[in-house]
Amino acid sequence: MALTKHSRITLNDGHKIPVVGLGTYAPQEFPKSLAEEAVKVALEVGYQHIDSAFIYGNEVEVGRAINAKIADGTVKREEVFYTTKLWSTFQTPELVRPALEKSLKDLKMDYVDLFLIHNPLEFKPGDNPNPTDESGKVIYHNTDIRDTWKAMEDCIETGLVKSIGVSNFNHKQLELILNMPGLRYKPVCNQVECHLYLDQSKLLEFCKSHDIVLVAYGVLGSTRDVNWIDQTAPILLEDPVLNAIAKKRGRSPAQVAMRHMLQRGIVVLAKSFKPERIKQNLEVFEFELSEEEIKILNGLNQNRRFVDISQWKDHPKFPFHEEY
Repeated sequence: MALTKHSRITLNDGHKIPVVGLGTYAPQEFPKSLAEEAVKVALEVGYQHIDSAFIYGNEVEVGRAINAKIADGTVKREEVFYTTKLWSTFQTPELVRPALEKSLKDLKMDYVDLFLIHNPLEFKPGDNPNPTDESGKVIYHNTDIRDTWKAMEDCIETGLVKSIGVSNFNHKQLELILNMPGLRYKPVCNQVECHLYLDQSKLLEFCKSHDIVLVAYGVLGSTRDVNWIDQTAPILLEDPVLNAIAKKRGRSPAQVAMRHMLQRGIVVLAKSFKPERIKQNLEVFEFELSEEEIKILNGLNQNRRFVDISQWKDHPKFPFHEEY
């Protein structure tokens, strides 16, 4: 079936996720109003999938944009697929629902479409998103992730969320949830860094075998935020092989990078605050890569992460000690 901008993948709970979404994370120095304007533009040009999170600090603005576009008739609420995420300081079961309710209050929404555990790492519970000791080291905590998951399942049964999933989990952490006694809802997705230099092929294979959708962030190489990104890493969109294919196709390198992911069956999040780029990224449905081009692009994999969270590698749940 040919992909279109309104194509959706059916999740394992029967709900459907649009194959392309707008990512809204930006470094702290960027004004939050940029996310608000970007979401408005995205909904106007045809996006139906918006991805944010409590920790991005922009849900008030993102919610305002979505509600404005519903109010002016651009979209209906049921057409918009909205994702938020449970931050690391809210993983104790009694904090899960209040965290979701905080996002809903900021968004001025009755429900979200997808609620993810933002990452398997847990920090000291409470309102400080970055709790540190006297030496400046983050204070860790260690709730059983299965207890967190049960509280996520409870949120479905309140009607506050339609689907639940995870982000930044390795296959063993996913297995913990999949094999837990009394499981009511499987994770519908695992949202992870995935791009031409980090193809996540083994994790993708594992997820597909369990009917879990892989959702990719950092598809365009990620915002080069000094807090998270290795500044010495190559710039993905400047890759000569990618650019050669893009030039031959009369497409942008970003479009080719996104199309490659889509043809692998991956849901793509593309972040841009520039109206012309937001529009251009949705033109990814106007062409298809050949098998040969897919093979060439597959060959660019380096298992290289741009997002560096090695400051937490001593956490008992650090996900990236595993190969996938």
